[in-house]
Amino acid sequence: MSDLEWIYGMHAVENALSQQPDRVKEVRFQEGRDDKKSQRLIQLCKTNKVRYSTVARRDLDQLFTKNKERVVHQGVVAYTTMTKAGNEADLHSLVEGLEQNPLIIILDGITDPHNLGACLRSADAAGAHAIVMPKDNSAPLNATVSKVACGAAESIPVYSVTNLARTMKKLQDQGVWIFGTAGEATQTVYEQDFTIPTAIVMGAEGDGMRRLTREQCDYLVKLPMAGVVSSLNVSVATGVCLYEVVRQRAAKVSA
Repeated sequence: MSDLEWIYGMHAVENALSQQPDRVKEVRFQEGRDDKKSQRLIQLCKTNKVRYSTVARRDLDQLFTKNKERVVHQGVVAYTTMTKAGNEADLHSLVEGLEQNPLIIILDGITDPHNLGACLRSADAAGAHAIVMPKDNSAPLNATVSKVACGAAESIPVYSVTNLARTMKKLQDQGVWIFGTAGEATQTVYEQDFTIPTAIVMGAEGDGMRRLTREQCDYLVKLPMAGVVSSLNVSVATGVCLYEVVRQRAAKVSA
């Protein structure tokens, strides 16, 4: 399987050209687009010596005919080497080298690329240090993830591990406390101390965390649900949890 893939959308292409231009092999623009955003991308292509061309919209549409969903490419696509996930050893090296308390998001069984992309976007915005997910039963890092993540897929480190429970145990050995999110938990995220080295586990919608993942957690926490719905979309829940960590850590610094 080739590591090269067509990514699409203004934000995804701009971030690829800005952050990792050496990975971009070619950019194609839709005929008739002469707006400021397109001109900015063309200038980035020129600056980074990336080949670009202008083609008919149908030619861009045909690049994604294999997708079952309708792709909104916004008139620009880029042929680029996709970001590769690191492995377990890379993750533990990152944690060892951090000079501040780690903030890690562990995604257990997130198979929807839209949800994965949204989780990456929230994690990047909140300043998380890493995303960890199992190699099996996880969405791949693809063009859809890149589009939804709006550049976060190229900036936040992602680690794909063979044995998630084993990786969690190693993180605990490194001093990281692991909080699993579960509806049956007795404490909410607002009752826990996240100023310590923290990893938060988000389970798949519906099934939640797997048994071995749950058993490896130090604590279980939940989001209070006041309405008729029993749970939030996993990317929304991830954002809520992350920003509670941000709030607590900022309050501690300013105290």
